[in-house]
Amino acid sequence: MEMNKKYRPVIGLEIHVELNTKSKMFCQCPADYFGAKPNTHTCPVCLGMPGGLPVPNKTAIESTILLGKALNCKINNEFKFERKHYFYPDLAKGYQISQEDEPIAEHGIVPILINGKRKEFKIKRVHLEEDTGKLTHSGEETLIDFNRGGVPLVEIVTEPDFDDGEEVKVFLEELQVIVRYLGIANADMEKGDMRLEPNISVQIVEKLPELPSYKVEVKNINSFRFVKKTIEYEVERQIEILENGEVPKQETRGFDSSTNTTVSQRSKENAEDYRYLPEPDIPSFEYTDEEYDVICSAMPELPFDRMERYVDEFGVRSTDAFFLTRDKALSDFFDVCLSYLNEKKVFDGDTAQILANHIINKKVPINTDPEVVVSEIIDNAKPVETDKGLLDEAVTRVIEANPNAVDDFTSGKNPNSIMFLVGQVMKEMKGRADAQMVKEALNKRLS
Repeated sequence: MEMNKKYRPVIGLEIHVELNTKSKMFCQCPADYFGAKPNTHTCPVCLGMPGGLPVPNKTAIESTILLGKALNCKINNEFKFERKHYFYPDLAKGYQISQEDEPIAEHGIVPILINGKRKEFKIKRVHLEEDTGKLTHSGEETLIDFNRGGVPLVEIVTEPDFDDGEEVKVFLEELQVIVRYLGIANADMEKGDMRLEPNISVQIVEKLPELPSYKVEVKNINSFRFVKKTIEYEVERQIEILENGEVPKQETRGFDSSTNTTVSQRSKENAEDYRYLPEPDIPSFEYTDEEYDVICSAMPELPFDRMERYVDEFGVRSTDAFFLTRDKALSDFFDVCLSYLNEKKVFDGDTAQILANHIINKKVPINTDPEVVVSEIIDNAKPVETDKGLLDEAVTRVIEANPNAVDDFTSGKNPNSIMFLVGQVMKEMKGRADAQMVKEALNKRLS
């Protein structure tokens, strides 16, 4: 998207991720609601009935602490839950138990590779709340399923550090990988486990550093591709409004994937509209640094750190290191295979890159025995016994079948065409030839 230089997008994110706990945030109802019969995973607590008292889910709190640490946040020793009031059909109690002024974690930094360059994005806060129910619209009727209501939901709020939709897409993909590394969430977009809400406004460059007087929030996007399209459309729409001498409305909009446009839903609330007040049934929490150390001892090596290790310590190409670290199971498999291969001491300095090539190019399944992988690599590295008679016959057939490539090489028009001929001979030999010997045979025949 070509950007009008008079304007600069101001983009921040609110990301909701459902935690994969066994029970809901404040009751014992099963949290695995997907595919269940509507309104079967409910109780007086998550339905907000009189007398139902919330009991916080310890695992959900510890998962949020772990995520805050992974995002390099300050983990607060004290935090509390509050009631966020608003009326909506899928909110049974008329309020949501959430966190406002004392969240679990805040002020973090996440490094990301953007077009091969490191860029850092700031995290404003990470807090824990309960999810709402789900509305299904059918003609003039709206059906409510409260199975999702009360499921632990962690919200990550960023600073407005993003310049365009591509940066947002790359950041969100990395965040999905991080929560999966931690094992705290499935982050399955199709199931709604991870939902994206960009806040978008456009700044007039001449008025820097003054921030826009409005922002538009687009709700509940469930695709990285759609969030990129959302941002591109919204930036263009808002610039058009500013060009007409007007100011875009502060509002909440939705994304229509059939037209790749956004549509107005309602005016956007401010924090004071929610009438936050402390949750009277849940005391404040206090954790010591020692308790946090125990929780965070479960922290695995994170994808960005692992990628840097592969590049800096092992000399793996950055693109291959990125691919290997997108899935923790694949990355763990690579580490185990590398350990086996290093024990064999077959190669000098390119062991990790040779292994990376083998796993990526051959699409080796991660349930393969590492010793089998190592044996295949060592076998492939052995010199190939070349039948001289068969090689001569193959060279003759290739030269006769490819006169244009032969002419390009012998005339000096394209010296690299020799490599094409080498490939054709290797194909004729079905790989049963040493590539260097093939090249020498061709050079000798064509000189």
